[in-house]
Amino acid sequence: AGLAAALAAARTGARVLLADQDSEMGGALLADDAEIGGQPAMDWVSAVRAELESMDEVIVLPRTTVFGYHDHNFLTLVERVTDHMGTAAPAHLPRERYWKVRAQQVVLATGAIERPLVFADNDRPGVMLAHAARAYVKRYAVRPGETAVVFTNNDSAYVTALDLLAAGVEVSAVVDIRPHAAPDLTARVAAHGTEVLMEHAVVAVHGRKRVHGVEVAGLDASGTRMVDGPRFIACNTVANAGGWSPAVHLYSQSGGKLRFDDTLAAFVPDQARQALRVAGAAGGSFVLADCLAQGFAAGTAAAKDAGFGDGTLPADVPAASPSPDTTPMPLWRVPSKRRHAKRFVDFHNDVTAADIALAAREGYRSVEHTKRYTTAGMGTDQGKTGNVNALAILAEARGAPIPQVGTTTFRPPYTPVSFGAIAGQNAKALFQPVRKTPIYGWHEAAGAVFEPVGQWLRPYYYPKPGEDMRAAVTRECKAVREGVGILDSSTLGKIDLKGPDCVTLLNWVYTNAWDKLEIGRARYGVMLGEDGMIFDDGVTARLGERHYLMTTTSGGAAGVYNWIEDLLRCDWPHLQVYLTSVTTHWASVTLAGPKARAVLDKAGTDIELSANAFPHMAVREGTVAGVPARVLRVSFTGELSYEINVLAGFGLGLWEALMAAGADEGITPLGLESVDILRAEKGFIHVGQETDGSITPYDLSMDWIVSKKKADFLGKRSLQRSYVAGPERRELVGLLTEDPATVIPHGAYIVDEVLPEPPMPLIGNVTTSYFSPTLGHSIAMALLKNGKARLGETVSLPVEGQIIKAMVVKPHFYDPGGERLRD
Repeated sequence: AGLAAALAAARTGARVLLADQDSEMGGALLADDAEIGGQPAMDWVSAVRAELESMDEVIVLPRTTVFGYHDHNFLTLVERVTDHMGTAAPAHLPRERYWKVRAQQVVLATGAIERPLVFADNDRPGVMLAHAARAYVKRYAVRPGETAVVFTNNDSAYVTALDLLAAGVEVSAVVDIRPHAAPDLTARVAAHGTEVLMEHAVVAVHGRKRVHGVEVAGLDASGTRMVDGPRFIACNTVANAGGWSPAVHLYSQSGGKLRFDDTLAAFVPDQARQALRVAGAAGGSFVLADCLAQGFAAGTAAAKDAGFGDGTLPADVPAASPSPDTTPMPLWRVPSKRRHAKRFVDFHNDVTAADIALAAREGYRSVEHTKRYTTAGMGTDQGKTGNVNALAILAEARGAPIPQVGTTTFRPPYTPVSFGAIAGQNAKALFQPVRKTPIYGWHEAAGAVFEPVGQWLRPYYYPKPGEDMRAAVTRECKAVREGVGILDSSTLGKIDLKGPDCVTLLNWVYTNAWDKLEIGRARYGVMLGEDGMIFDDGVTARLGERHYLMTTTSGGAAGVYNWIEDLLRCDWPHLQVYLTSVTTHWASVTLAGPKARAVLDKAGTDIELSANAFPHMAVREGTVAGVPARVLRVSFTGELSYEINVLAGFGLGLWEALMAAGADEGITPLGLESVDILRAEKGFIHVGQETDGSITPYDLSMDWIVSKKKADFLGKRSLQRSYVAGPERRELVGLLTEDPATVIPHGAYIVDEVLPEPPMPLIGNVTTSYFSPTLGHSIAMALLKNGKARLGETVSLPVEGQIIKAMVVKPHFYDPGGERLRD
C-alpha cells in the first residue's frame, strides 16, 4: 500500500519521501508467494522501488522509522545509516540520522501486527506468532523447528502451515477454535497428512526451556469450556495466530480518533485531525488487491491536495492474487485444564490474564489505571502485540463492551530511539552553536585570543610578539585611559520595541522611571525577577515617539527577550508593544578614551560631537565613515565613549575605517579582560559576577535606581520584605590589599576570624579581582555581610594556606565623580 501510494504521488510530479522501517521494501510481501500484475509480488516491488529511486523529487529511505507524528504534519524519523555495517561502516557516515519532516500531506501505510492467542503456558521458548514462523522460512530460509502445531482463529495461519510444510517442517496439527475454515485451505493442509482440528484449542504447553508438546481439547460453542479431555500432541514449535491489529500508533499520535471494528475485533482509524490518509492494513484492509487500490487512491488524492495532478490515477491498479480471510473468531482467553495456569498477555512484562482480572477486582477499572497497575503495554513493544487482548480481557471483567473501555494513549516514539540519534549532532564542536561577530575575521588575523561568552567567541586580549597576557592587557588598559581604544561590542543584546505602550512596559520591567525620557536620550536600568533579585541590566534609548532600543548583557539577550515576550503574551496581552530581536542585525563598535572624539571626527561624521550637542547618555543618528549609523554616548570604561551601530554588513568596513582614522592616535583593540578591568576600576557592576540570583539593588548600593514614586514594577513587593534589608545581607564593597602586588583570586572567601583549620565562618566572597594598571595596585570588589558599615576595617581571606589582608573601601577606585566620561 505504501509503495503504491508513493508511486501514484510521484508520477504526478509531487515531492515524495518514502520511509520504511525495514531494510527491504515490500512489507508482508517479503514473506509471501503472492502475485501482482501476473508476476511475483517482489518483482513488482523491485520495479516500483527502482522507478521511485530514479525520480529527482523522490527520497527513498529504507531502514527508517517514523517514530513521531506531531502537530501541523510534523513528523520525526530515525534512519539507521550504518548500524548494519559493523566495522565496515565508512568513517564519514553517521550511525543514525535524525530527520525532521514537515509534510503537506501524509499517507500512513503502517500495516498491521499479528496478535497472539492467550492460552496456558504461551510464554515457552518455541511458542511464536504464526507470521513470525512464516517469515523465518519464507524470508530467511530458517526452519523454526522440526515439528509444529499451528493454533489459530483465522485463515491466515493455514498459509503459514503450508509454508512450514513446504520448508520441511512436520506440521502435526492445525488447531482452529472456529467450527469452519476455508475448505480449499483445510483440504490442502490435510493432503500433507496434517490433522485439522476444528472447534479445538491448545490448552497447555509441555516443556520448560523449550516446547516438547501441547495438549489439545475440544471447545463448546462459546469457546469458554472444554467439552472433552485434552490429548497430547508432540511438537517443538507452536505457531499461533489471534488476528491482526492495524498499526494505528502514528495515526493516534496525530490526534486521529479510533473506532472498534467488531468484525476485525480491532481498533481502526475513524476521524483524522490532520492532512493524512490511511491505506492498506493500517486501515483494516487485509486483502492485497484492496491494499493496492487504496494505496494508489491515497497517493493520488494526497498529491492533488498538495497541488499536483487532477486526482486521476496515474496508472491502472494491477491485479493481485487472492488473500486468505483474516477475519478472526475472537477468543480472548483460552480455557485451561489447570485453575492457576498462566496465560500471558504482555510477554515483555510478564502480565497475565489473571493480573488484568485482579486489577478490575481491585477497582482499577480505567484502562490507564489498569495499564499502570499491571504494567501491560509498558514494555519494549509498548503493547503492540498484547494491548487489544488486554483491553478485551478488561472489558470482560468489567462486563462492558471493548469500545467503552477504550485504548491507552499512544505516544512517541513508536519504537525505541537512541539518545544519540537525537542529540548526537550536538557533540564536540557542535555541542553548542558558535556565534561570531561580523568583525571576527579581523580579530582572528590580528592574533586575538578568544573567549566564549554566551555562545559568542569574543576577543579576550590581543598579544603582540613577546607579550604575555598581563603585558597585553596592561597596554590595552593604558590606551583607553591615555588615548583611545576600540572594542567590538556587537554581542550586546539588542531588542527593538515599538508601540504606544512601550513606556508602560519599560516602567514594569525596570526599577526606575521612564515616563520623562526624551527622544534622543538613553537611560540605564536594572531588571528584577519577581523575587526582587537582579537578573539583567542595560541601557535603553528612545529613538522616536513610540520607538525604543533596549540593550542587554551578551549572555542575557535571549532570556530577556523570551521573558518580556512571555509577559506580553500571557500577563499583559492588552499592551500594544512589538518586540524584535535585532542583536545580529547590527554591528557595534565602541570607541573609548580621551581621544575618542578626535578619532570619530577624523573618520568622518555629520553628527555634532561636542559635549553640549552630544552629551553623555544621548543617542544620535547620522553617518560615520560614509555609512548610516546610530551612535550612543554610553560608557562601560569610565572614559569618553561612543557606541557606533551600523548594519551588520558594514561592521568590518566601519572597524577598518576607525582603525585607520586612529592610527596616529595609537588606537588599540580591546579584549574582554581589559574592558572588565576598566569597569572594575570605576566600580561598575557586571551582572553575573556581582550578582548571583540572590542580590538586590540595595545590596549593590544602587538605591538610586529603585524608583520611590512608581506605583509598581516587577519585584517591588519582594524588595519590601524584611529579609532584603537585614544586617546579615551581603553588600558590595571594594577591597585594597595590604600588598599592592597581591591579586586576590576570584571567588575567594572572606572570614571574620582566622582559625587554625577549616571550617571558618564566612562573611563574604570576592566577585571581581584584578591588578589595576591605572592605579598600580590590585583592586577587588566583594559582597560582604553588613559591608557598608565595615568601611575602613581590615578583613582576612584564607587562600591556599596563606592569609591575605585587605582594607574595606568603597567600590569606586577611579574617577568616582564621573567627570571623564562626561567630558
